[in-house]
Amino acid sequence: MLLALEGATVRFGGRAVLDAVDLEVAEHEIVCVLGPSGSGKSTLLRAVAGLQPLDSGRVSLDGRDQAGVPAHRRGVGLMFQDHQLFPQRDVGGNVAFGLRMHGASKRQQAERVRELLDLVGLPGADRRAVAALSGGEQQRVALARALAPSPTLLMLDEPLGQLDRSLRERLVVELRELFGRLGTTVLAVTHDQGEAFALADRVVVMRDGRIAQSGTPLEVWQRPADAFVARFLGFENVVEATVGAEAADTPWGKVPVPEGAPQGTRTLLVRPAGVRLVPAGEGLRCTVTGRTFKGTHVAVHLQPEDAPRLEAACALRAAPEVGAEAGVEFDAAEIAVLD
Repeated sequence: MLLALEGATVRFGGRAVLDAVDLEVAEHEIVCVLGPSGSGKSTLLRAVAGLQPLDSGRVSLDGRDQAGVPAHRRGVGLMFQDHQLFPQRDVGGNVAFGLRMHGASKRQQAERVRELLDLVGLPGADRRAVAALSGGEQQRVALARALAPSPTLLMLDEPLGQLDRSLRERLVVELRELFGRLGTTVLAVTHDQGEAFALADRVVVMRDGRIAQSGTPLEVWQRPADAFVARFLGFENVVEATVGAEAADTPWGKVPVPEGAPQGTRTLLVRPAGVRLVPAGEGLRCTVTGRTFKGTHVAVHLQPEDAPRLEAACALRAAPEVGAEAGVEFDAAEIAVLD
């Protein structure tokens, strides 16, 4: 295992912001740590980098305990949200910085800078001033600088957080392809679910300094570990229910559940695609309270009588108007019984 955290704990003012975390990252794996502000994800990254000492536990890189090893000797690359480029240096000078610190010759520096700028889509930009670059170009330069010394582990702290949405969506695809081509091992932290799910081989969701769930993007999306993870991923239709063999008793009435679902008092997740609109007078009676255009569909917000609000996913042409009455039925294939 390239990276291993064992019981990693960091306390600020007596409070554990990183609370006995165990985490492993395999060579060539891309792991994204996802969580809200204050969940401990950036502290975890800083602890691995050697910028934040542990109060207890250990960090190992390639089997070697990193206790007492300073940040500049850990062989890791770190790229921050604000890029932290050197404004007094041109693009080439920024990319070559780590190489110069490692004693590379000027010829080696020039060759590596040219290679990396080609790799990140900025060929021939070595003489450009940092101030003249767009946000996306600065992000590419920061990435090239982090990759220049060929780090054992590349760590990204909200790498695309300052970019506009369309650029962010394009660059995350490019990053995924680039890391796959290079075989780079990556540990990234972000609060953006879309970014994490598009980039990662494995997603780690954090809450209050602990790991709430770890799995492939598909595993985490299809079966969130609990109500916190489900709501953090943006699912609204989450309630406590009493689950039987074929259906669950919920505030929305009887709701079908998948075959083999665990029974008893459980948390139930109904994905928006599992909320089917039917003519008023059929199923659960609801009033349409809002509509949100999502690009591929419309999120329809529904208020039943004496029950929590529901969100349904509808095609634009089929979405009812605000104030309309509608009935709701449920699709067991889009329902998950959470542990």
